[in-house]
Amino acid sequence: MKPAGTASAALARGQGIALWRQIAAAMETDIGAGKLGPGARLPTEAELSARFAVNRHTVRRAMEELEGRGLVRIEQGRGSFVAEDVLDYPVGPRTRFSETIRRQNREPQGRMVRIEELPAEAGVAETLKLRRGRPVVLAERLGLVDGRPVVLGSHWFSAARFPGIAALLAEDPSVTRALALLGVPDYRRQVTRITARMPTPEEAALLEQSRTRPVLVTEAVNVDPEGQPVEVSFACYAAGRMQIVVES
Repeated sequence: MKPAGTASAALARGQGIALWRQIAAAMETDIGAGKLGPGARLPTEAELSARFAVNRHTVRRAMEELEGRGLVRIEQGRGSFVAEDVLDYPVGPRTRFSETIRRQNREPQGRMVRIEELPAEAGVAETLKLRRGRPVVLAERLGLVDGRPVVLGSHWFSAARFPGIAALLAEDPSVTRALALLGVPDYRRQVTRITARMPTPEEAALLEQSRTRPVLVTEAVNVDPEGQPVEVSFACYAAGRMQIVVES
């Protein structure tokens, strides 16, 4: 028996149209008709195999097609879901995650994944105007929208300039509030570089997305009103949920 509220499971066999294409079309019909809303969990491969009377390889090929077109997202070990609407994320002179998300009537959240003090590598040290090997604080933060992870950010700070920032971020994951408490009430984006690549296994797991789907990566430098660097950040965005909009 086919699941209630879904398109017919009958396939046209022997008529020159690949079965996986017909399955993909049937699933697209369900999604387009609103029978499967954004974020909804899709039936398992076994359930779809039974519904359409095909093997799992055929179902898998159909799901790969839908994922490639951005209609579904496949999460290793969790299943398949209808893709949510893609959010705009403006990047400009003053970029703040929570403010940006709330302006779109969505609920932002954040949680720290890792906080530790490390010797500064060459690139980070140069950008923060430190000697190589000087202590810096690395804070990895996962940003969520309506409970769904959308960005994994790595934030680097001078440990000497911002003593206590690790403790502040461990208590409250807001970078803006931590910097304000440490004497930097406002800061601006000096430069942003944007690239795309495939995620690492850890990034894919934290962002709850397929390892075969690209992520957008930004490298940013934030400075205080005097133009001195306060933070270097590298952010990894789930491209299927966020698109970066560059503002002047």
